[in-house]
Amino acid sequence: MEELKQCRLQQRNISATVDKLMLCLPVLEMYSKLRDQMKTKRHYPALKTLEHLEHTYLPQVSHYRFCKVMVDNIPKLREEIKDVSMSDLKDFLESIRKHSDKIGETAMKQAQQQRNLDNIVLQQPRIGSKRKSKKDAYTIFDTEIESTSPKSEQDSGILDVEDEEDDDEVPGAQDLVDFSPVYRCLHIYSVLGARETFENYYRKQRRKQARLVLQPPSNMHETLDGYRKYFNQIVGFFVVEDHILHTTQGLVNRAYIDELWEMALSKTIAALRTHSSYCSDPNLVLDLKNLIVLFADTLQVYGFPVNQLFDMLLEIRDQYSETLLKKWAGIFRNILDSDNYSPIPVTSEEMYKKVTGQFPFQDTELEKQPFPKKFPFSEFVPKVYNQIKEFIYACLKFSEDLHLSSTEIDDMIRKSTNLLLTRTLSNSLQNVIKRKNIGLTELVQIIINTTHLEKSCKYLEEFITKITNVLPETVHTTKLYGTTTFKDARHAAEEEIYTNLNQKIDQFLQLADYDWMTGDSGNKASDYLVDLIAFLRSTFAVFTHLPGKVAQTACMSACKHLATSLMQLLLEAEVRQLTLGALQQFNLDVRECERKTVNHSFACLFSQHTHCFEKNF
Repeated sequence: MEELKQCRLQQRNISATVDKLMLCLPVLEMYSKLRDQMKTKRHYPALKTLEHLEHTYLPQVSHYRFCKVMVDNIPKLREEIKDVSMSDLKDFLESIRKHSDKIGETAMKQAQQQRNLDNIVLQQPRIGSKRKSKKDAYTIFDTEIESTSPKSEQDSGILDVEDEEDDDEVPGAQDLVDFSPVYRCLHIYSVLGARETFENYYRKQRRKQARLVLQPPSNMHETLDGYRKYFNQIVGFFVVEDHILHTTQGLVNRAYIDELWEMALSKTIAALRTHSSYCSDPNLVLDLKNLIVLFADTLQVYGFPVNQLFDMLLEIRDQYSETLLKKWAGIFRNILDSDNYSPIPVTSEEMYKKVTGQFPFQDTELEKQPFPKKFPFSEFVPKVYNQIKEFIYACLKFSEDLHLSSTEIDDMIRKSTNLLLTRTLSNSLQNVIKRKNIGLTELVQIIINTTHLEKSCKYLEEFITKITNVLPETVHTTKLYGTTTFKDARHAAEEEIYTNLNQKIDQFLQLADYDWMTGDSGNKASDYLVDLIAFLRSTFAVFTHLPGKVAQTACMSACKHLATSLMQLLLEAEVRQLTLGALQQFNLDVRECERKTVNHSFACLFSQHTHCFEKNF
């Protein structure tokens, strides 16, 4: 019986030991699992294991000393999980900061693809679209937070998408990012009761990053790539924040996003105003405008208001117009400097049609003439006309995608074209007319050229109407001031002709060497006067191509100046006395002027002097 009693006691002890071990082994196994999970950086599963260990397993064996050690170690393990998950988040934020330009570049490529697709849809019936919607893109990030897989290299924030560059379809901007570190850290802090601490930290860090992203490089204005990288970084930043807004519950809110966007909008616009003002190349300004439109369209897809960006584009439009005017000032200067100021000769029908194809000119009489023949204007007329059209096209390019009405586009083009005509082209013509070495032949050709350019203004009006589809009769439609420009240039050329003629006459008169005390007079006019009259006759022959009133005024002005100058020779203070022979020689010169002038009204000017001399005789 004693042996049986002892055996039964041993059996009970063994059974009790087995029962206690059955309680302790799961605790030890769970603790071992916890250590393995932490060792492999599976922090969220480790946190769940820690909760099960603390609330389910340890209370059953809490009277054992090893359990007390575990219980004392649990707060340290929680802190360790918090620290490690926060470290992962910091790595994620750093990676996002470095790669935000890549994210933004992808988002802008998507927007460009969608715009191209929309343009195609406008031209043909829509069959289907392969573009992922914003909602579809977010489904990519429904990451299984509770996954127990080890943390991969993707957790740093940016996925490896090098191989996707060759694909026809650009990957979604969010496809580049693995947000699981954010989700895990948010959940861990929420479980540990420190969600508010996590939210404040995340928002503070992202605000700092936003300020860095919004700081433009000092040389951004030098190349388009500088602007592109700046825009990519901004887009990348807000694509990430927009995704966080829609895939987490309260980590960021709409007020926080709106605050960041207002700051970004003001800083971006200020930076663009500053840097774009340095740009003097209209092609770069046009490319910048297209880039800003794409930047605005991309952010608009994500729900950000971009009206201020389009308002700023209207400011850049004025600067673009100024850069165009400077560029065309050089173009006009080259055209006017290289022109030979001679009528365009044509030797075949093909050449004739080529010129009339470049410039709207119709002349029935000229068409009937046999080849070779000449147009009345020189080469700068069709060249200037075509450059005005090129300028109009350049203005039209800037107005594309600005969401402007046809009337606004038409008004913009007409105002810019008026500036081109009244300021740029007018100054170029005036500079040519006022050149010291300009000849009378060139001035005559300029008058003829500006006359034809003035007539072509109605065709420029029709050209603008055609490309904008806004009729000239529309209310508030701006009219072209080309007629005034060419009239002013023509009047300036006419005045320059009058001045030039008078200067030439003065040069000849400086050769006059009268001997006022001579006793005998010659029997012919002075040599200087014969040369002067020959010059005037050849010059007046050139004036036959001028409008009648201009030619008449030029002749009248020259003859009047000559008559006045001759009278002045007699009235000079140095001429204190003169002989009858000197007067007779002077009278011969005046009669020669009267005889050689073909127009009676001009001859009257000299006949007055002749009568005066005869009376004195």
